[in-house]
Amino acid sequence: MHVVIMGCGRVGSTLARSLEDRNHTVSIIDSEPDAFRRLGPGFNGDKVTGIGFDQEVLEKAGIKRADAFAAVSSGDNSNIIAARVARETFGIQQVVARIYDPGRAEVYQRLGITTVATVKWTADQVLRRLLPVGAEPDFRDPSGTIRLDQVPAPTEWVGERTVIFQEQTQSRIAWIDRLGEGMLPARESVIQEGDLLHLVMREETAARAYQVIERGPEEH
Repeated sequence: MHVVIMGCGRVGSTLARSLEDRNHTVSIIDSEPDAFRRLGPGFNGDKVTGIGFDQEVLEKAGIKRADAFAAVSSGDNSNIIAARVARETFGIQQVVARIYDPGRAEVYQRLGITTVATVKWTADQVLRRLLPVGAEPDFRDPSGTIRLDQVPAPTEWVGERTVIFQEQTQSRIAWIDRLGEGMLPARESVIQEGDLLHLVMREETAARAYQVIERGPEEH
């Protein structure tokens, strides 16, 4: 892939190096030439000085051959403008914008621009670690219909087949973290002590699902 990044702050520079480590090509744009020092001497991508939503600057960064675009500068307005130019003018489908205002992030998410709301994400991470299991999901889709939850394997369900767990809780096990590795459950998979279940469920059935989880499996 070729990825164009707008913003060479901590997030942009880390993202650029991570992409290069995965053998992708990167062009990074920033209005301040000094910002490129964050990339370090080992960075092999293109460094383009300019405004990230300027079409000529984007073209210099290779936007016409890009597979993805990330707008991660410190300004919400600049990020959204750049993301829309990349998507609407240059036809880039994989576009992500960093947005500090969670309200605005949700609006643009519904317009098809993937957004990362920094403050909201951080607050949500803290909340998930403070509240009881199931009180706050790991993720909700933009419509608020589907949620993803992390649930440590309940004692009552250890030894039970994952397919029975899914049938009775009306949830789906997306994957299981087991002994430091992720695994996809098969029909004959059994829940083990120490498993961390990643559950996908509808928001409207979540309360019932947790009641079933707490109660334990019914006879079958």
